[in-house]
Amino acid sequence: MRWLTNLRLAGLERGSDDDRVRWRIGVDREGLIARVRETPAGSRAAGEDWGGDWLSLGGVDLQINGGLGLAFPELTPSDLPRLEGLLELLWQDGVDAICPTLVTCASGALRQSLEVLAQARRRHRPGRCRLLGAHLEGPFLAPERRGAHPAQHLRPPSPETLDALIAGFSGGPEADIALVTLAPELDGAAEVIASLRDAGVVVSLGHSSADEAQAREAFARGVGMLTHSFNAMAGLHHRAPGPVGAAVLAGSVALGLIADGVHVAPTMAVLLQRLAGRQLVIVSDALAPYGLAEGAHRWDERLLVVKDGSCRLEDGTLAGVTLPLLEGVRRLAGWSGLAGTSIAAATLAPRRVLGERKTLEQLLLGRPLADTLRWSAGDGGLRWRRTEAEGAPSQETPQLSGP
Repeated sequence: MRWLTNLRLAGLERGSDDDRVRWRIGVDREGLIARVRETPAGSRAAGEDWGGDWLSLGGVDLQINGGLGLAFPELTPSDLPRLEGLLELLWQDGVDAICPTLVTCASGALRQSLEVLAQARRRHRPGRCRLLGAHLEGPFLAPERRGAHPAQHLRPPSPETLDALIAGFSGGPEADIALVTLAPELDGAAEVIASLRDAGVVVSLGHSSADEAQAREAFARGVGMLTHSFNAMAGLHHRAPGPVGAAVLAGSVALGLIADGVHVAPTMAVLLQRLAGRQLVIVSDALAPYGLAEGAHRWDERLLVVKDGSCRLEDGTLAGVTLPLLEGVRRLAGWSGLAGTSIAAATLAPRRVLGERKTLEQLLLGRPLADTLRWSAGDGGLRWRRTEAEGAPSQETPQLSGP
């Protein structure tokens, strides 16, 4: 048995940033985690000393729109090889699994993309990020809050329209559709929410003009998340708390956050973390140019301009990012100083949204050590690498510029 000592676990229910809690991990001859034990304060257990570094699961991205030039709503069967290349890149970037996000598009394109994603899901192999069920971001969005979503493809919510879009596809984290973003205040949304929840699909409030009362009503109906908190919804105002205030007060609603420092100012991101750290879920919101050089790129019939990791339409509308998911962790931890909570927001919290109820200790047991992440804090900020099996090379996080 190989032992790793003096490490911290990122995502403990009792609090991820308690520096007093240290752990000892036993790894068997096959490289699988076989023991997870808390170390008493002051103990000097034998083993490989991690010096207080954090151990975590890999990232799970609930909102990623594409990469390597592929936009998920435009997938065709001929894109499968490039899609598999993207999944390999995501694995290298520390991401275990994604909910491929399909923004508002024509129904035919959406159904074709779901078919291609199902094919790719069946072709999974080690060394690739797993494809979970898709995240449908639209088409049941408030027109005035649509952001970069094309207006011509928005639809009023109704069970009939929902059925026409997704008939024949299954719901659930490991199925065809895991998550749907909609505006719950729209007429007909209540029936759509009920249908989605019955099918095992997580429903998220987003691109919405809902006020606090409407958000509370949506949460009571089973809406369990905010899509990119603060963006495409009312902000946190002292006389109008809006969806963000209602979600924080509810305590059980996940708060999706794009932690690039542009979509949400660092001060507001830290405030949200301090108010509701365990509800926070970091998402990338990465678009098709993820993994490509900056500059001008096509996005459906429109031009997307990428600069400093941010993607904007020609009119300046903020559309997304090209930053890796774990870069959001690094930035949030740098702003707040809460490393463990920030790591958990991209590794454990997304799994909770999709229904995972095992403790972190239970999730680690039986997992290959090489599939976990090791995080170190230093003068350059928080850094991660895949936790190497004995004698294997490590993989350092790239250095990125930005806030």
